[in-house]
Amino acid sequence: MRDSYRPGARAAWRHNSLTIVFGLLLALFVVGQAVSGLAEYNETARTDGLQQISMLRYLSSSSFAVDLLENWQSEYLQFTLYILLTVWLVQRGSSESKKPGDEGRGSEEEQLLGRFARPDSPRWAQQGGWRRAVYSHSLVMVMGVIFVLCWSAQAVTGHVAENEQRMRDLLDPIGLGDYLAGPDFWSRTFQNWQSEMLAIGSMAVFAIYLRERGSPESKPVGMPHDVTTSDD
Repeated sequence: MRDSYRPGARAAWRHNSLTIVFGLLLALFVVGQAVSGLAEYNETARTDGLQQISMLRYLSSSSFAVDLLENWQSEYLQFTLYILLTVWLVQRGSSESKKPGDEGRGSEEEQLLGRFARPDSPRWAQQGGWRRAVYSHSLVMVMGVIFVLCWSAQAVTGHVAENEQRMRDLLDPIGLGDYLAGPDFWSRTFQNWQSEMLAIGSMAVFAIYLRERGSPESKPVGMPHDVTTSDD
């Protein structure tokens, strides 16, 4: 049975507290990155005998943007892959996985599609054709588009930042194609990708044997290790 939703500030916090807290943490960490990044940038500028810049100038710089975007793109890649791979791949005993035997996209009845849809189901889930097909994959589509946009923006801002550094070193600038084939772009990319794969892979395994009471990301504390949360 669905929870009743009552309007008001207290109800809004109760029903959206997870999103609100993560939004506030995001803002806090971006501010922290900006402050520490500006300090590092200006320290390097002083060492090189160059002019220091203001916070506003730093926030609009390619140096800040590339550092921000290289982390964002890797996070969206992580979850895009995770959403896709968990359709077909399982880890027995992990709360992050479906149980073995449940691989696949599920029946229309399981997914509440078409004639199995509830009266309050999303409209496109109740309909057929391209609307249902699009909505059935809308989460991965949106996450994937955001990943591509962030990765593309990282490439552009990284290229600008690289050429700024080359100009300070009295070197000729390079083209975008040369930058994309060079070590800076791929070093930034791979160091983020590998950390995301480590985090999500270890989470799937740790969730077999470790618990956090009350968290939906954990099995019940007393559940056996080899039982997946979706097991009967």
